Amino acid sequence: MSLESDKYVIVAENLVKIYKTKDIEVLALQGLDITIERGEVMAIIGNSGSGKSTFLNMIGGLDKPSAGKLIVDGKDLFTLTEKELVDYKTVTVGFVWQNNARNLIPYLTALENVMMPMQFNKVKPIKNKKARAMELLKLTGMGDRAKHRLRQLSGGEQQRVAIALALANNPSVLLADEPTGSVDTRTTELILDMFRTVSNELGTTVVIVTHDQEISKKVERVVAIRDGKTSSEFIMNYADRLAGISGFSPGVQVEYVVHDRAGRIQIPRNLLDKLNLDGNRMLIHMDNDGRIVLSAPN
Repeated sequence: MSLESDKYVIVAENLVKIYKTKDIEVLALQGLDITIERGEVMAIIGNSGSGKSTFLNMIGGLDKPSAGKLIVDGKDLFTLTEKELVDYKTVTVGFVWQNNARNLIPYLTALENVMMPMQFNKVKPIKNKKARAMELLKLTGMGDRAKHRLRQLSGGEQQRVAIALALANNPSVLLADEPTGSVDTRTTELILDMFRTVSNELGTTVVIVTHDQEISKKVERVVAIRDGKTSSEFIMNYADRLAGISGFSPGVQVEYVVHDRAGRIQIPRNLLDKLNLDGNRMLIHMDNDGRIVLSAPN
């Protein structure tokens, strides 16, 4: 394993995804650049059609990139064989979907649901599946509900069982697609606490894809995707991280514009709108403090 993969569990460089039909081509990702460190709990946000779900599906091995570079846990997703891809989806990544019908089997108990993925793990077989499942249910606060079926659990409880299931084969990366989209505010807090616990106790990297701006205020790092490219990042202030604040507000996150290897940046639309540009040109200069300043033409 390289030094790069020691630090970063996900590395995407100039990532491109093109969907083709008979009559049309859709460019879903247009040179996405992003690195995600091991053990991070981070969110990816963006409007519908921005490319965030496409990126999630590619990390999860559900969709193949068209061009660029995508390394997950030291594995090059461009070169995996079909068998290697099956193994990858079994043990390297775990999924939590918004729709619990996609996460869980209704006629099984919580315990049986969590044990189920272990049956398919031929890469790192788990000897005592029941003990492993109970350990994960306890970790997610569902140990006393192990024998309950889905109809006996609330939506939030089902989602916590789904998190335990996604962790069954000890994946390096947990992918959560709109995990709080169908639960209330209190349950959202519980689920985010679960993700932090999973990261702290198991070392799992948690990647949350969401359009919910509230979630973006409650994680340490947020990557915004616009038009299929990494546009900006919001990172919690170091002082607030030291203070151990878990319910962050918009004021404690700093926004960074991200440049790619060619030196290109995307400027957030709300800032561009304030310039009242007539056309697509801006003035640029560096001030005496070494800051690059963009302004509207005179």
